[in-house]
Formats: sequence, structure tokens, C-alpha cells
Amino acid sequence: MKRLLILFFVVLSAACELSAQTPRVKSQFRDRRGVMRYGYEVTPRGDTVMVVNMRPVYCFKRRADLRKYAKLIRDLKVAYPIAQIAEQKMLGLEDTLMRLPTRKEQRAYTRKIEREIKDEYTPILGRMTRSQGKILIRLIDRQTQHSPYAIVREFRGGFVAGFWQGIAKIFGHDLKDEYDREERDRVLEQLILLYEADLL
Repeated sequence: MKRLLILFFVVLSAACELSAQTPRVKSQFRDRRGVMRYGYEVTPRGDTVMVVNMRPVYCFKRRADLRKYAKLIRDLKVAYPIAQIAEQKMLGLEDTLMRLPTRKEQRAYTRKIEREIKDEYTPILGRMTRSQGKILIRLIDRQTQHSPYAIVREFRGGFVAGFWQGIAKIFGHDLKDEYDREERDRVLEQLILLYEADLL
């Protein structure tokens, strides 16, 4: 009887140890945007593996390149929210213009929106640097699939678009500048993805 009791406790303790080895499934921490920062996943064999999402680490040969990269991040943080607002305003403007029956009402509404945008964003845009302005022009093209020149020409006409293009050229900008995610803006595109994932 003693042997059976000892054998029973040995089997029970072994079963407890085995149950302690079974992994707990997917205990994860998600940030406010729903991106998984770290957690545990179970492999098909039943092993528990820790998963940690890390942002990429860039190595630079020269200190100047690091400063340039840090400046690009700062400029992106200033310009990207404005480009997102521009996309939302353009979508709202297009929807409203489609519902207005006459060309005269459409022009009046377009001028009203232009005044509102000038009043609201002139102080913000006035504090932007030239590099932030150049990035903003390309980001507006990325978000709306139209260059700022094309947007102004569509809603206000070719003369007004040409006027603003001339003003932009004086300050070293080009309203016809397009976003090139394959070549020139490849690093900027990676930074945007990191910014949207709240990793910057």
C-alpha cells in the first residue's frame, strides 16, 4: 500500500511538472494603435517563443548623415499630420462640390474653403522651414495622388495655380514636385510607416 501511495505521488508530481511546461498562449501587450510590441507565441511543436517588434537601427559612417536623418524625422513629424488633414479636406471638398448644382455655387464654396484654410493654416505654415515645406509638397502628392499645383489648378484655375507656382519658385519650392517612393523618397516612405505604427 505504501509503494502504491509513493508511486501515486510520483506520477502526480510528474503530471504537475508537465502541465507547468505547457505554454500560455499569446500573452501580448498592444499599444494604443493596436500594434503588438512584445508577447509570446506558441510554435507548432508547442514551444513558447518571445516575440519583440523592434524598429530598424540605421548605422551611418558620418555624423553629418545621422544629423540629416534626424532632421528628416523632425520634418516628417511636422509635415505629415498637415498632409493627412489636406487629404481629408480634399475628400470633403470633392463630396460637397459634387452635390452643388451650379458652377457659380461651386466657385463660391471653393473660395470659402480657401479662406478658411488660409485663416487656419497660415500661422502653422509660416513657422515651417523650407525643408519641411518641400516635404509637405511631396507628402500632399502622396496622400491625395495629385500635386499641389494640380489641386489648385483643378479648384481655382490655371492662372491662380501659375501665380502660386511662381511664388513657390521664389522660395525654392516646386508645387509640381511628385512623391517618388521607389527612389528619392524611399527612406521617407519607411519613416512614414514607422510613424504610422507609432515607432518614431
